[in-house]
Amino acid sequence: MEKGGEAAGEYHSKDFEWEFVKNLVENDPSLSHHIQEQQQLVVDSSSSSSSDTKPWQDFHSRHSSGKFFKERRYLLKEFPELVSCGENSKLLEVGCGNGSTVLPILRGSKNITVYACDCSSEALARTKENINRAAIATSNNFHSFSCDFSTSSFPNWVACHHCRHNQPCCYHSGESTDSSSLNEHCIGGVDFVTLIFTLSAVPKERMPRAIKECFAVLKPGGLLLFRDYGLYDMTMLRFEPEKCIGFREYVRSDGTLSYFFCLDTVKRLFTDAGFIQVELENCCVKAVNRRKNKNMYRVWVHGKFQKPFLK
Repeated sequence: MEKGGEAAGEYHSKDFEWEFVKNLVENDPSLSHHIQEQQQLVVDSSSSSSSDTKPWQDFHSRHSSGKFFKERRYLLKEFPELVSCGENSKLLEVGCGNGSTVLPILRGSKNITVYACDCSSEALARTKENINRAAIATSNNFHSFSCDFSTSSFPNWVACHHCRHNQPCCYHSGESTDSSSLNEHCIGGVDFVTLIFTLSAVPKERMPRAIKECFAVLKPGGLLLFRDYGLYDMTMLRFEPEKCIGFREYVRSDGTLSYFFCLDTVKRLFTDAGFIQVELENCCVKAVNRRKNKNMYRVWVHGKFQKPFLK
């Protein structure tokens, strides 16, 4: 997972062109298993939804001290819309982990109400602990809930059937509703969805469905803000051949998944779901391991995608 506590400028720069690291990798025979589509392990993910959460439960239990993750303070520079948004804006943070994305957003914007979800109850507990410790949220501007968006829909209170189909929401339109109605407390959809190092942990075949679910709960004109691992990132090159379970898809020793995106794949996934591409680029940052005197080339994909306005 990416560290998020460094100076914002280090993440907002472009130290090298992606083609530079592409040439390094593709001309190194020892890294050929990252390039070639070869016979991979067979993983029946269609029947594994109940076990998908366990590796992440275990992961967050092991890292419960909070030292593993740091606040992603660069996000407000990468996505200034989060600061300049109007009053009563709503944001859905998908895959909140221990709150490393939620914390800087709540610190930096007084106009946003954050709804954070994760498939791991351990992660949700860590998020609540970290936010309470920081004393930056109230019961009015932060809410969390459990959800695996790759296998299930977001709750109806995020966006009811009417909202998902761009129809007037009964709760917001002033029409009377029965007290048992599923959309009685519907918030009317959200203005922003953040997918920050979350989609790469979803099995590749489930990604289209997961993105469409994000599209469904956004208001027309709303933005999905995306950041994730890019093709040939340093962490990809550390995987041994036996950890490859699909093209550019790997399983860690703890059972969690990691996929590495090229720009074309990201563009196709989001535009196929109905989004309009606003921004899409590789963020390439060189770090130096001074102890080993070794350069480390990080590649992340940065993207902004908009749900079309109603015509």
